Amino acid sequence: MRTAGPPLSRHLHPVAWWVWAIGLAVACSRTSNPLLLLLAVTVASLVVAAKRGSSPWARAFRLYLALGLVIIVLRVLLHVAVGYKVGSTRLYTLPSVELPGITLLGPLYLEGLLAAAVEGLRLASLIACVGAANALANPKRLLRALPSALHEVGTAVVISVTVAPQLAESVQRVRRARVLRGEGGSGIRSVARVALPVLQDTLDRSLSLASAMDSRGYGRRTEQSPTTRRVTAALTLTGLLGAAIGMYGLLDSTAPAVIGLPMLVLGLVLAAIGMRVGGHSVQRTVYRPDRWALPEWLVAASGLLAAGLVVVQSTRAPGALVLPLEPLAAPALPLLPVLGILVAALPAFVAPDPPVARRGDPS
Repeated sequence: MRTAGPPLSRHLHPVAWWVWAIGLAVACSRTSNPLLLLLAVTVASLVVAAKRGSSPWARAFRLYLALGLVIIVLRVLLHVAVGYKVGSTRLYTLPSVELPGITLLGPLYLEGLLAAAVEGLRLASLIACVGAANALANPKRLLRALPSALHEVGTAVVISVTVAPQLAESVQRVRRARVLRGEGGSGIRSVARVALPVLQDTLDRSLSLASAMDSRGYGRRTEQSPTTRRVTAALTLTGLLGAAIGMYGLLDSTAPAVIGLPMLVLGLVLAAIGMRVGGHSVQRTVYRPDRWALPEWLVAASGLLAAGLVVVQSTRAPGALVLPLEPLAAPALPLLPVLGILVAALPAFVAPDPPVARRGDPS
């Protein structure tokens, strides 16, 4: 027998989690300050640790952190192998190989290694933000929250973002089965023994998912006239291009004002009309749609505020958002970006706890 969670426990709207994560990712993309990037990764980890559930995708956040660490190491190794060697503090001199247009190995400078590590850290922070959204937002609930016109695309995206969590669950299940059979071992030697069962399990789960989706009518839509399809495609494509140009105008302080907010609003309106027209061909219902209440507004606003304060700092004093390399100095700690990233930790305190099924009293 299972009982429901506390009355205040509920799933936060998945769109709110993705808006929060995208805002935090935008803040990370605007800076190469390692202190701010590490602070953003810490905030994302804090929120995931506080509000993740017990689902397979919620337990996959560690994979994203491990992937980020691998990216940092690979970026430094690529700099050592083929990177452009810059700096004044020489650490070591490796044998160099001159090739047409490129030099392999060669001298290593502290400034170049730090620059490569920071670039890898920035990419790792973006992956951590996406991983946090994937760990916190239920992909099935995200699919039913999308507009009808994006239902097919959303189905493909949801399936793709659940690959890593399902793969992690398969690895854990196969390793648990090996331990129960007394087949211990870890490291490189166990990879070959685990890989084949994991691939077979993943294929079986994919076939089961495809059969279940086909039986529920996914991918089926009513007939549309060629004129309606052309109008829908033209409106949606034009709207998305206009929104992209408007975002560029807002982020670029030197761009004319006409391609900023007006172009963004016009693009969003055209895209909304195109999705509305295209959604008439997709007939689907939603049982108990997720509500959008005060916690959703606070979570989404915290991520957008982090992005906004970093953008404001980039227009006022962009030097504080980079790691000074010439000459090499300690990175600054600007107040506005720090405040924005700390505000992004607000979901750990205001977001409702996800419902967890608990075993009831046997009596």
